[in-house]
Amino acid sequence: MRFLHTSDWHLGQKFLHRDRTQEHQLALDWLQQIIENQQIGCLIIAGDIFDIGNPPNYARRMYYRFLTCLLDTCCQHIIIIGGNHDSPAMLNAPKELLESLNMHVIGTTTGNLEDEIIELRDEEENLQAVVAAIPFLRDKDLRSSISGETGDDRIKAIRAGIRAHYDAIGETIEKYRSAKVPLLAVGHLYVKGSYAAEERANIYIGDKENIEAAQFPDLFDYVALGHIHRAQAFKGYEKVQYSGSLIPLSFSETKDEKIVKVVELNKDRLKVKDIPVPQFRRLKTIKMNFEDTKKRLLKLHEDYKDELKVWVDAVVTDEKSVPNLDLELREFVRDLNVDLLKIRTTFQSKRNAVKATEIDLKDLQPTDVFLQKCEAEGYNEEETRELLSSFKELQSWIIEKEK
Repeated sequence: MRFLHTSDWHLGQKFLHRDRTQEHQLALDWLQQIIENQQIGCLIIAGDIFDIGNPPNYARRMYYRFLTCLLDTCCQHIIIIGGNHDSPAMLNAPKELLESLNMHVIGTTTGNLEDEIIELRDEEENLQAVVAAIPFLRDKDLRSSISGETGDDRIKAIRAGIRAHYDAIGETIEKYRSAKVPLLAVGHLYVKGSYAAEERANIYIGDKENIEAAQFPDLFDYVALGHIHRAQAFKGYEKVQYSGSLIPLSFSETKDEKIVKVVELNKDRLKVKDIPVPQFRRLKTIKMNFEDTKKRLLKLHEDYKDELKVWVDAVVTDEKSVPNLDLELREFVRDLNVDLLKIRTTFQSKRNAVKATEIDLKDLQPTDVFLQKCEAEGYNEEETRELLSSFKELQSWIIEKEK
């Protein structure tokens, strides 16, 4: 049997208020073709199917439409676990109906480890593989609160709870060793040593040492992970892998090659093939002076004029302020296949002046610090005035709340 490992779809994501339905639909259409072309017998989705717990209706339709389309393909089994972005109740709602179609959804742990063990059988009921599907383990799933415990105590308890859960799953699945079929695990967590495309707040209260690749039970032939958006394996433990996100989910991910993993297990031999996902929309960060920025925007239009609009984060690095920079750039791209999602400015002379001046924060009021930050970031007078108004409003709210 061939397995396809993917994760972190984040259906329904809004990217700086822009809708991503087109990209996600194109990616799912492509994924269906890959499943058919590669003769995939089992699809594994390792969490974060949706971007928020209460996803918009169009995201739900996209998800169910995709699952329905797989009914007429070679894909006999689908395994879906909940991630930290998913609502367990929402994922589990059609659980029994989907299970009748060999689509297994594990939205949350139930306390019964047997509920997380899935036997994959063919039409003659022959056992083909066994999968331990472990959803994102929430704080309440891992430990009981103890009066007077410190933050370090809590982190240690969570870490121990994660390790204990995976160890217990390994012990529970031990009985299948004699069947001589592939044994897989699916999880959604931060493994020590994994590398993300950007600094990410860890889902387990800032601790990046939840579990090590070496600590997954040895009997698993492959461990399919979700949560980290950059695809990767662990040196010395190549059977433990992240597939990464299906599409770039932030500008920091634009240099990552998005992939899905096709996994084959034959006679204790593991073969993993990475299949690149096409870039349906380009996300680009430009950091150069004003005139070069315009040239680059024009080049992006020429290179990708037949694709979805290029989304750009533009950082203009002139030595002095450019009047009406924002309006001029937006007018410049009005007829181009380019959409400026962010426009920022860093004026070299101002930045150097800020660095050269040593200031004791005790001598400044909060508004002084805020205004200097606005100046260092290159905001014009009108932008600074609006930001200062919001800042003062927030200040007043905090002072009132603390009374």
